[in-house]
Parts: sequence; C-alpha cells; structure tokens
Amino acid sequence: GLNHPDQGSIEIDGHTVGIETAHRATAFGMSFIHQELAFVPGMTVLQNIMLGVPKRSRFGLTDWAAIARDVEPIARRVGITASLNANVKGLSTAENWLINICRALVRKSRLIVMDEPTASLSAAESEKLFAIIKDLSASGVAVLYVSHRLDEILKLCDRVSVLRDGNSVAEFTRAGLTRKALVEAIVGSVHVGNDSRPEYAPQTHEIVLRVQNLTRLPKVRGVSFELRHGEVLGIGGLVGAGRSELVRLIYGADRADSGGMTLKGKPYAPKSPQAAVAAGLGLVPEERRTEGLFLTKSVAFNLGLVNLDKLVLGRRVPLLSRKSQSSLARETMKLLSIKTASVDSPVGRLSGGNQQKVVIGRWLQRAPHILILDEPTRGVDIGARAEIHRQIRELAAAGMAVLVISSEPDELPDLCDRVLVMAEGLIVREMSGASISRSAIVEASYGERSH
Repeated sequence: GLNHPDQGSIEIDGHTVGIETAHRATAFGMSFIHQELAFVPGMTVLQNIMLGVPKRSRFGLTDWAAIARDVEPIARRVGITASLNANVKGLSTAENWLINICRALVRKSRLIVMDEPTASLSAAESEKLFAIIKDLSASGVAVLYVSHRLDEILKLCDRVSVLRDGNSVAEFTRAGLTRKALVEAIVGSVHVGNDSRPEYAPQTHEIVLRVQNLTRLPKVRGVSFELRHGEVLGIGGLVGAGRSELVRLIYGADRADSGGMTLKGKPYAPKSPQAAVAAGLGLVPEERRTEGLFLTKSVAFNLGLVNLDKLVLGRRVPLLSRKSQSSLARETMKLLSIKTASVDSPVGRLSGGNQQKVVIGRWLQRAPHILILDEPTRGVDIGARAEIHRQIRELAAAGMAVLVISSEPDELPDLCDRVLVMAEGLIVREMSGASISRSAIVEASYGERSH
C-alpha cells in the first residue's frame, strides 16, 4: 500500500483486493519488515515491538505489565537479549532487526515479507532467523523472503522468483534450483567473474597508514596493523567484533583512549571526519541512508558533497556551478553505471545498489590516499556487487590504499590482498594470498584466537 500499481491486481485467498494503504495491508494479515528498519529511538524495546499493534488496557490505560508477559517469550524466541524496558537507542542494528521480526510475530501475521533480513545479522543470528522462518512455514504462515544472498535463497526457499530491472525474468521450484541458474537469471549479460581471488598485489611496499596499539574500550583493544599503497586490506569478523568502531577512530569520529597512528610517516590524530578528509581519507559508511546520503536531495547534490572546491564558480565567487555539478554527476554515473532517470532525481528513490554507487562515486573525483569502505556491498544485488568490486580493484591498481570492512566471509577472499580478522576488539588472525579463504575467516571469527 505504500505505492499503487498502474495495472494488475492482488489476490488474497482467491479474492481480488485493493490495498490502498499500509494499514489496509496489516488488516489483511500482512507484516512488512523493510531493509531500512522501522523503530523509534526514544522508545523502549517493548514499545517498539508494539508499534501499530492493538494493546490491552485497564480502565482506559495500557496494561504494559500484561503486554510484557505476553511478549517476553516471543522476544526471547527470536534472540532478543536486551530488557524489554531498555531504550532502543543504544541497541545495535542487528538487535533492532530482531525487534522488527518480533513485532511481526506478535501481530500473528498470515504473511510476513522480509526485505534483506540478514544484512546486519551475524551468522549465529542468521541461523536463529532461519529456524524461525522454518517454524513459521511449518505452522502455515507464508513468508516472502527478499534477498541478494544466494546461499540463503538456496537453503530456505520452496519457490524463487527473480526480478531484474522491474521484470520477472525467471521462476524456480526447489527441485530445479541451482546457484548457477540463479546467477544467470539475476545478472543477465553482466560478467561477475569467478570465485577465485584476483591476483592484485600492492604496487609498492610504501606504508601509507600505520596503526599502533589503538584502543577505545570496550570495543577496540590494542589494534595494530599497516596499510600500503595499492593494497586492498580487508577486516572481517562477526557483528560486534569492533570493526566499525575501529573505522570511527581512524576517520576521526571518535577519539582513542590510547595508541596512535601515522599517515605517510607523520603523526595522524584526526579530531573530526573533516580533518580526516583534509588529510586524504575517504569513507563509505556502513549505514549509507543515515550516514552517507541526503535522501531528499538529488543524485548530483550527493555526488558533489566532497568535491565542492571543484564546483564553485571561482575562488572569489562562493557560488555553486550547477553546470559543473551536473557534468561531474553524469561522468560518475556513466563510470559506475548508476541507474536513475536524471541527475536531479532524489537519491532516496534509487535502489540500494545504486545508492551505494553514489556514495562510492563521490570519492572517485577526489582521489583520497585511503578509501575506507564499511560493508560496501550490503543489500546490493550480485551485478552491483561485481561492479563495486571491480571499481575497488581498479582504485587499488591505480595506487590507492583501500580498507574494506565486511561481515560476509565470502566477500573478502574475492577482493583482498590481505585480511585481518577481529573478535572481541582484537585482531586475532592475519592472512594473505592463497591463505585467504571463507573457511579460514569463519574459523578465526568463531574459533581459537591466534595472531
């Protein structure tokens, strides 16, 4: 009900229905868990679970104690460990996903639509979700599972429909479902390469960034590593391992308790992200919609954000050149195959993959010494993922130092020259070349700690 069709119809239980609003969809027994989560930061876990759910009351007052007793077992079933009275503001993205899943179960929905539900979940949390989905299916609940993760589709689904450019291009039953067939249907003519790690080696052994015993308790504890020009360095690990917190320290968003960094041989201690940009760093953040984009602004506006010095009419005239802004946007859109009707289209209307390309694209014109990408392919399809990987490799081949943070063990072996694995705020393993593999990353993330 959020958008209305130009043609076609929707049937429920064999009857054609009109779904004009989201409330109407809920009335038909549908729950939607969107990729961009619905929650209110100022409310408690329980209040967020009960958003839009009829509540029991006594004497006209909501009986929260009785509601909590009913919700508690469902919350624990989906893996919510936080108190129902805790404020959601301090919870992780993974925990907020579980709250949305719990809300759908509390509503006793007949159909639950899940859009990229595991994008921010750890492997253990994902397995819990898969068990919940199987239980729901066994009890008669229909689940529409939207995902770019092929392994999940192969593992979970009874039937699969593939959409490309808004068209249904293939349908499979479990009996005829293979990874190869899915990839071919999804990408069409786009070449995605193979599963082997590309032989990209640093052009030089010159160290551009050295991190020494960097600490910000409790998430980052004595982290040390080096990043070289022309290198793609990956940092893997589970959700909550401290990877994103480490990025915030490097980029000047947070201050370290102890330890230090050098950039091109000189002391580096940025007091803000602006200082990091001025020093030659760029960041593609984990949460692109809240930290990387102005959703109501145009594609051209968002692409030009870090390139304003190139877009003004002159040093003495602090006015933005719309012609230069549009020209830069068109050049970047062509380079990254960003699909949009116009450079003036609001970036919020683009798909997740195209939004991510906009965030990456703004740094191409600035050419920083170091580009940090936190979960660069989260929530994008396999074709967009291949294009993003290709661009990362080309940046490294041109001499840029690239730091890739990813919770997907399959991504780093395809992309990186070296991989560091973090757990509990520590770097627990380093691997390079042929030693980089999915199994080694998973083992280091979960298993015995070694350096």
